[in-house]
Amino acid sequence: MQDKPSSIDQISSHNLMWFRSDLRITDNTALSEVCNQSLPVIALYIATPMQWHQHHVAPIQVDLIKRRLAVLTEQLAELSIPLIVLETEDFDSTVEKIEEICLMFNIASVHCNNQYLVNEEQRDQKLAANLKRYQIPLVQYDDDCALAPGSVLNKQGEPFKVFTPYSKAWLKQYKQQTVEPIAMVGNTHKELSQEIEELLAVCGTVQHYDFQYPQVSSLTWPVDDEVILQHLYSFCCDKVGVYHQQRDYPSLEGTSTLSPYLAIGALSVRQCLKAVQQIAPSCLEINKECGGFVWVNELIWREFYHHLMAEYKHLCKGQPFQAYTQYVTWNEDSHYLKAWQQGKTGFPIVDAAMRQLQQTGWMHNRLRMITASFLTKDLLLHWHHGERWFLQHLIDGDFASNNGGWQWAASTGTDAQPYFRVFNPTTQGERFDPEGEFIRKWIPELVDVPNKYIHTPHLWHGDTKGYPAPIVDHKQARLRAIEVFKNAKEINTL
Repeated sequence: MQDKPSSIDQISSHNLMWFRSDLRITDNTALSEVCNQSLPVIALYIATPMQWHQHHVAPIQVDLIKRRLAVLTEQLAELSIPLIVLETEDFDSTVEKIEEICLMFNIASVHCNNQYLVNEEQRDQKLAANLKRYQIPLVQYDDDCALAPGSVLNKQGEPFKVFTPYSKAWLKQYKQQTVEPIAMVGNTHKELSQEIEELLAVCGTVQHYDFQYPQVSSLTWPVDDEVILQHLYSFCCDKVGVYHQQRDYPSLEGTSTLSPYLAIGALSVRQCLKAVQQIAPSCLEINKECGGFVWVNELIWREFYHHLMAEYKHLCKGQPFQAYTQYVTWNEDSHYLKAWQQGKTGFPIVDAAMRQLQQTGWMHNRLRMITASFLTKDLLLHWHHGERWFLQHLIDGDFASNNGGWQWAASTGTDAQPYFRVFNPTTQGERFDPEGEFIRKWIPELVDVPNKYIHTPHLWHGDTKGYPAPIVDHKQARLRAIEVFKNAKEINTL
């Protein structure tokens, strides 16, 4: 153990709040705790473009983060907390940079909210060990989930692997604990010294948050607290009552579209739960005919996938939950993959969804299931391809939820879709976009196709303006997928 350099003794002590995926001042556990202590607070955010690239973070999500940081800077300034925004290449250099900041500003303790993925945990463990040499504690809090990963266990004291019993246990525990959002932090009135102000001016804050990363605009997504919260409460007041009836229809605005804010931490799941409980008090009672409960159940799915990622570390490393599926013989046809990515498979509901993703950075949840099933079952392409493509384009990219969704669709995950149940993309389109309204919005080639043929335009004798015929026969592809998974299961038993 070593002491801090004596040169910083002239500077009064401060605590450091390290923001990561929790870009808000309301209901932020670490920020609330650090502000309740006696020392002045300095805040820090570190961008890691190389790490973002390795983790396939979408440029549109980075743009959302940049814009949110501008809001956060102003909010923190009103609390007498300066926000330092730095850029380093990766997590290793992040550790080094935080050490420098701690010594530069005579930091007494570093506070942050937990991240549960493997690389993030290794980074935090390394930082904690390095700071220990200077007697600086790294204080971490559970904040991302309403109920922390590892806190909802079965009767044997083990983590759940199946969603339904997990959700029942989650609901019971949540009601017993009466989880409430933390109030917005008040002004600490802990003024910074002149020496600190001078150091802040030279510490290297990235101007205009101009990170070295590809640029895609996120301007259609507001980032101000007032607008985000208004959106949350408008959804709960106007739409949650019919959520169970409308959520699967992509031509309707039947979902909350709050996922981008949950992904970057501009909004907390506790805030969402509080809002829906105020509008629909019975939402915590199991009832599939209650829109409030059905939406809460979707939030519990998010908690479940984060719980799995924290408890089963091999999921962070690209491995399937179902061990036998490592023997699945995946197709490696790059032409199939390109057609899927570009929305040119000849299956209109799939192609409309993929074009929506490319053009907006978002995709309706029902369509995520349809497109994922199509890639992994009809095309028999490895789910890794889809998982990566979604992360590279989604404004609401969340590693745990994205991985969980892909493994569910590919029948490789825990509590996944059985491999012999394969979505028929044509009947899915007929069911959830019966008039082809969504399809025509995103596929202009099909705007003149009559409703009778909108899901099977290759059967129409009119002009489809170059729209491709189906690249696979669904019936044959379904049988092939079932056979491949069946063979993998047999190999696993040998």
